[in-house]
Amino acid sequence: MLTAVWAAVWAARWVALWVAVAVVVISLPRWLPARVVALRGWAFTRINGEESIAVPGDLVGVDRFREVYSHPAASGRSEGAVLSDLFWYWLSPGPEMHQEHLEAGERYDAVALATRRILSLPRARVEELTRGCVRRALEGRNGLRHGVVRLRDLIMPAWAEFSYELVFGEPCPPHARDLIVGNADDVVTALKCCGLRHMDRRDRLTAYLVESLPRVRHELPAGLTARERALYLQGAFFNTAVVQMSEATAHVLMALARHPDVQARARAGDDRYLDQVIAETLRLYPLFGIAHRVTTGDIRVGEGVVIPAGSVLCFDYPAFHRAGFPDPERFDPRRFAPGHAPVRELNHIPFGVPANRPCPAWRLAPLALRVAVREVLRAYELDSTAAHTRSLPNRGPCLLTPQDPGASAGARHGPGRRLTLLSMRLKDGWEDVWRSLVQLVLGTYMVWDARRLRLCERHFSGDTRPQGT
Repeated sequence: MLTAVWAAVWAARWVALWVAVAVVVISLPRWLPARVVALRGWAFTRINGEESIAVPGDLVGVDRFREVYSHPAASGRSEGAVLSDLFWYWLSPGPEMHQEHLEAGERYDAVALATRRILSLPRARVEELTRGCVRRALEGRNGLRHGVVRLRDLIMPAWAEFSYELVFGEPCPPHARDLIVGNADDVVTALKCCGLRHMDRRDRLTAYLVESLPRVRHELPAGLTARERALYLQGAFFNTAVVQMSEATAHVLMALARHPDVQARARAGDDRYLDQVIAETLRLYPLFGIAHRVTTGDIRVGEGVVIPAGSVLCFDYPAFHRAGFPDPERFDPRRFAPGHAPVRELNHIPFGVPANRPCPAWRLAPLALRVAVREVLRAYELDSTAAHTRSLPNRGPCLLTPQDPGASAGARHGPGRRLTLLSMRLKDGWEDVWRSLVQLVLGTYMVWDARRLRLCERHFSGDTRPQGT
């Protein structure tokens, strides 16, 4: 009798244990990814140790964000910041030629001038070029693509072709497009810690650009070697431009896919409203996370507060974009509608500040982005139940349904669509569990590897030994 009682007790304990394990496992998508992201953020913000100053933060409040960001002494870019080693690692090869990472001086001025020349296209040409590139990206062998896609993957070939035509002034051949996409995808995947660097993919594009320099339609910066010119083009146009425009487009399309009422109004053709959608998207999902600058002199902030020269300022775009807005986590394009506060008075700097290395495409990018989104809306109805976060590590899962004015709402929104969206939500949740763990492991490794290689530190110290890039 006693034996039977003990057996029942042990059986109950085992059942309770397995139930507890099952509850924990089932709940993983709800809590684990956020905990891992927080852990990664904690680790990355401590790379610079005590020298790193968060802005906004305890020392510099939101009200002083623009003032400090625009200060002439907040002009150092790479030299003297441990964090630079990590960004140079991610952006290799040639981070020393990347416009965003060059220190102020004659070389930076020459490179910035060349970039402005390449970006100087008439509005009509920008619209025409964007329209053609996006339409080609949407068309598969059998007509318009449909079904579940990853938005960033869908649109990246369009921006690869767009950047190629900006630089070379001629249609982009498939081989070049594939090299550009392979390079850009590898860079952004490493930046998000979803995969390791593959330098062979990046080096193939560098070699192609060196061979193609005679075909560049604009004068390139003087005083650079052929390889330096190729690395400048690769960093500015075939890394940053392709990655950022692909990310921006995916974010806007994901926002529309998750807000059907906003999508319906945007599809109606009012460009002013679509501009509000884009502005709200870039507020809630800014393309920049942390922009770091090294102070070249003391900066006085208010009464009695001085930021000493050599400090590393980490400007937090997401935090700044949420400050001062009611219910800041809610997606609401009406924040930028007429009758509200002027945009210049809002905590909204999607392209940086004019006084401190603003995005050189700050005029061209919104125009091209609007045309790209309009082309996708013209062709598709968008739906998504996947998570939409600023870093977009899932690359934007979305169901594309080709527009068919003759189809009834029931045909477009039947049981098959609902089942697909339910499957998308479940799949994305479990992918996020695995992906967050991968990001933690690979991110930790890349931080260690970047500190080992010390690409930025060795460059400024004059160490010319092979750097393993």
